[in-house]
This record gives sequence, C-alpha cells and structure tokens, in this order.
Amino acid sequence: MRAATYSRTGPAAEVLSVIDMPDPKPASGEVVVRIHASGINPADVKRRAGWNGMQMAHPLVIPHCDGAGVIVQTGDGVSGDRIGERVWLWNAQGGYGEAGRAYGTAAERIALPSEQAVRLSDKLSFEEGACLGVPGLTSWLLVLADGPVDGKTLLIQGAAGAVGHMALQVALHQNADVIAVVSSDAGAKHVGKIAQVPTINRHTEDVAACVRDLTDGTGVDRIIEVDLAANLETDIACLAEHGTIASYSCSSDPTPTLPYYKLADLGAVVRFVQGFRLTADQRKAANAMLTELSDAGALRPAIGASFPLTDIAQAHEKMHSGAFGQTVLTLAAND
Repeated sequence: MRAATYSRTGPAAEVLSVIDMPDPKPASGEVVVRIHASGINPADVKRRAGWNGMQMAHPLVIPHCDGAGVIVQTGDGVSGDRIGERVWLWNAQGGYGEAGRAYGTAAERIALPSEQAVRLSDKLSFEEGACLGVPGLTSWLLVLADGPVDGKTLLIQGAAGAVGHMALQVALHQNADVIAVVSSDAGAKHVGKIAQVPTINRHTEDVAACVRDLTDGTGVDRIIEVDLAANLETDIACLAEHGTIASYSCSSDPTPTLPYYKLADLGAVVRFVQGFRLTADQRKAANAMLTELSDAGALRPAIGASFPLTDIAQAHEKMHSGAFGQTVLTLAAND
C-alpha cells in the first residue's frame, strides 16, 4: 500500500513523504479498512510539527486520527458480515499527548480494533465521514458532557471552525438556544448555512454587551470555548451564575492563568474537554447520537478542501490558511 509517513517532527514539506509499505494484517479483534478519505485535525498537524515540545512517540508515524472507508478484512473474533461495511474511524493514530498507535489513516489501508470502525450513514460521503472522529466526538462532549441542554442558552466561540460548526448542529438538535461568535462576515455566512441563530463578530462587536442584550442580562448557561486563554475574560462576562465553560483548546497560551475569584463568585464550572478521552459509556452515547443525526440529515460536516495523498504536505499547510471547512485527503486505494 501507499502511505504518508514521517520519522521526525518539523515543517510538513520537510518531514512528510509518501512511501510503499506492506499491507496491514488484522490481529484478533481487528478489521482492515480500505481508506477512502483521511481527515486532518489540528492535533495531527501539531504532533507532526512538534508543537509545544511534543516528541516522536514512535520511530515511524502514519499521521491522522480520523478517516472513512470500507472494511475489507476481519480478524479472529470479528464477524465476516462486516466485510463491505462503510465505516468512519476514531483514534486511529492514538490519543493526544500519549504514545497511542503509530499508524493512522493517511494510507490506503489500516488495521485497527473493530470497535474503532463505526457504521457510516448512507447520508454522508466518505469525505464527510472522515470528519466525524475528533470534531464529532469533541462536539458531543462539549455540548452534553454535563447533561441535557434542552432550553438552555449556549455560546459557541469559534462557531465557524470545524468543532464549533459541528457543536452548533449537535446543540440545535438538542433544542438549545445558541449564540454564535465568529471572527468575520464570511464566518457568519458559514454559520448561516446551518441555521439562523444570533451571530456576533468578535472583531467588530462587543461580545459581552451583545450577550447581555440577547439574554436580558442573565448570561449564558454554557460556553463552548476554542481558546480559553484568549477569551476567558469575555467568557466570564457572558456566563450566567452556575454556568459552565467547556474548553477544548488553549493554543494561544498552553499555561493560562485563571482568575479564581471571578469564576468562584459565579459558582462557575470550567470543564477541560479532550475528545480523545471519552469513557466507554460516553463514546457509546456519542457514536449513537452522531449516527442518529447523520441518518436524519441533521449533521453535515463542512469540507473546505481535499487533496490527494501525494499532496499531504500542502494539505497540512492548508490547515493554517483560515479557510472554512475541514481539510481531507482522498485516496484511491487498491484492492
């Protein structure tokens, strides 16, 4: 098979290469998936780049946690009935901040545990399915980790981004009232393709003032946060008493300072969300909901750009361009 690999961290064009590798064989409990699309997430790019001091966990890595394709082989203990099943994959290249698996989805084939290959709805393409893993599971945690949100008001920071865009869809399906924060008029239009919700441009409007107006001064029950360090003061100004800030990233400052008493005076909860670390029960519920929403046509990942496997370096660089929608690789895998 053909696979993209790197053996040291660094710039994409310098460390990524496409090579020939032996086809994987399924161990007991595993399936082999012929990859049709490989999803690229910020975590994949950060690991490859060595962001924040990250080191190589394996001598050779095939990147990317997310993907979608067709099961072509099963190992012992896995029903042969799964052969031919369209599936999406999660944690294919291991968890964030730990060694995990060495070989991810940037290859024509992958062998991985059967439970990490989830039925892909017929309503979604392989490219869309390749975006369900990290963004989809993270979105479920962000919205629902602390219980139902029916009738509650959610503020989504970075609503035009991959996770925010999907969290918006999950929240609306759960009957939440949503306020979206974006950084441009183009971002507002991107959000508007999903639903007509109040949308605030953080560069041209006072987010806290707008939220107070929209909530009659009460504030929001839950904040979906894309960069805790950058937005914390604004979040505190927007949060209702006993509200929750659910943060899934803090790229602007990996070691933020928390204003303890401002948060304590609100009785606030700060939840640190890691989409790679769902419990077994959470994952079961999240997978079921993502399938339910997909089958109902209520969840559609936005594809911003697709590249062939040979252009993986350009695809990684595209992640930094600010374009809307997720970046994927499309693979013409061989049987």
